[in-house]
Amino acid sequence: MDAYKQYISAQAKIFKALGHPSRLLMVDAMRSGEKCVCELQALTGADMSTVSKHLSLLKDAGVVSAEKRGTNIYYRLSLCCLDNFLACTSEMIQDRILKQYAMIQNR
Repeated sequence: MDAYKQYISAQAKIFKALGHPSRLLMVDAMRSGEKCVCELQALTGADMSTVSKHLSLLKDAGVVSAEKRGTNIYYRLSLCCLDNFLACTSEMIQDRILKQYAMIQNR
């Protein structure tokens, strides 16, 4: 059972890495392709050290991978199923919003 708990712990590490709005914003941006750290920094509006910490957490969890080219570091998704997962959660959120809107309209 220890192996199973380690497995679940590894999954939890991925979900924890995705659990911050800035990290999720960066991951969502990478769905369309690799991004330079400078692009992710501009996207989040956070300082470079904060963005680097976020990316380090994502990389450590196996969500993203990095490649250095010259002075720039480019990040891309390495968790192939994440795109489908994010699309699924987006669809669920949109569905909730539409149901709430319909309730308001029926009052």
